[in-house]
Amino acid sequence: MATLRLGDDAPNFTAETTEGTIDFHEWKGDSWAVLFSHPKDFTPVCTTELGYTAKLKPEFDQRGVKVIGLSVDSPENHVAWANDIEETQGNRPNFPIIADTDRKVSDLYDMIHPNANDTLTVRSVYVIGPDNKVKLTLTYPASTGRNFDEVLRVIDSLQLTAKHKVATPVNWKHGEDVIVVPAVSDEDAKAQHGDVRTEKPYLRYVKQPTG
Repeated sequence: MATLRLGDDAPNFTAETTEGTIDFHEWKGDSWAVLFSHPKDFTPVCTTELGYTAKLKPEFDQRGVKVIGLSVDSPENHVAWANDIEETQGNRPNFPIIADTDRKVSDLYDMIHPNANDTLTVRSVYVIGPDNKVKLTLTYPASTGRNFDEVLRVIDSLQLTAKHKVATPVNWKHGEDVIVVPAVSDEDAKAQHGDVRTEKPYLRYVKQPTG
């Protein structure tokens, strides 16, 4: 299958998870979602990632984001692994983990890269919008743990820019100034946002919109 690109429809699937059988689109509903894969159960880097993601669940909930993991191992392995995660990380996975034993979902989402490993999934992250479109893709090598604070930061930007005609600058964090998109005139920018700080005609800053 071709690589999923930004704006593509996120493929639907039915799969066994640690919380029972789900239809992905039905489970997701009109929420945002993060789907992220792991090369294998009982691996060290994944153990730290799942524990930290469980810790962040209130942050995802606050943003209306559902989180779901994936590994090519069985539901029984996932449950046993969850015990290790809780013991070592202090947090037990509090979101479903897909048991992709037939690699159906991995293939749908192009999570197996033969030149890296022909059987294990890479560390892929997909952020999917309420419209079931792919909004963000990230792919890490198996040796490198992901930064889930960055995933939250990107979601803040995606949700803000979906609602307002703004963009977010480098290293932006929630609450900081944002950039007016070029399609908005100076007059409209002032009417919408109040004070506009113009550094170049194409580079204009305003306070982060609220509401």
